[in-house]
This record gives sequence, structure tokens and C-alpha cells, in this order.
Amino acid sequence: MKEEVYGIKKEHAHQRAIELIPEDFFWSCIDELAPFGSDEGDLALAEFRDWKKENPNLPTYECLKWTIESVSELNISEYNDNILDKGLIRKQIEDDNFDDYQYIFKVDISAIATGFGQLVDEGKIDERNKPIIQLAIDRQKKWAELSEGWNCRGEYIANLNVFERVLKQA
Repeated sequence: MKEEVYGIKKEHAHQRAIELIPEDFFWSCIDELAPFGSDEGDLALAEFRDWKKENPNLPTYECLKWTIESVSELNISEYNDNILDKGLIRKQIEDDNFDDYQYIFKVDISAIATGFGQLVDEGKIDERNKPIIQLAIDRQKKWAELSEGWNCRGEYIANLNVFERVLKQA
């Protein structure tokens, strides 16, 4: 019986993922700027693995769709290029009644962690998932740029650039 793996562990990752992502930060379970280092990213990875066990014959797009819809409370069709509008993101950040941490960060990092969870476990990211993961990366870049008083902004954007590079290669 295969050992149950919890969390991100490089020694249990698919060889292709290890080759594509030599950066140490990616493999951290405590670095909040890594895909699996936040509580949200760690949970998304665990939920991807559980979903995969329960739905081995369904396309992983269905898991990504379920993740986005459950975290964002939006239909997957609403998770499109419109979410990248800088004016909209700025307005959401400035709106005291809008929880941008929940509806931007958590949604996007959950999508990123779900997509990269497949890479870590299977050595690939399904083509249908890549545009959605790219949307999440792009919105995270804009959200980080527009968020005031964040001293880790540059490091986070650099990490997002690594995700983007890997997404293109996976």
C-alpha cells in the first residue's frame, strides 16, 4: 500500500516537478509566499489529493472548478479576464465591505495550489487548467502591486514569476 503523504514534501514529489522547480521556496510548508506554505495553499493541496482519490477518472478541471466555485462563491464562468481589471481590483481592495483577502488571495492561491498540486503529484498540469491558473497568477501580481504597506511584495511577485515560468513548461 502506498504511503499517505500529507503536505508538500519534495522527496515524495514527481521527478518532473522536482526538475522544473529547483527553487527551495516552492517546497516550503511554512513560507506564506509559496504555493503550499499558507493555510489556504496547504488545504487546497490536501483537498486536491482527496478529490483525486475519490474521482480518479474525472478530469482535474472539475477539481479546479469545484475549488474556485467553493472558495469564491462564483460560477467558474465568472472567473475570467474581467477579474484582472486593475480598477476593479483597486476598488475591491479599498472597499471595506469587500474581503479581498478571501475573495482574491484565498481564491487565487487555492487555484494555484490545486494546479501545482497536480504537477507535484503527477508531473504535469492538464492543458485545460493552465489558463485558469494563469488568471490566478496574473491577478495575484496585480493584487500584490496594488496592496499598500506590504513589505514582501517584491519577493511574492518574483515567486509568482517562477510559477508562471513553470506553468509554461509543465
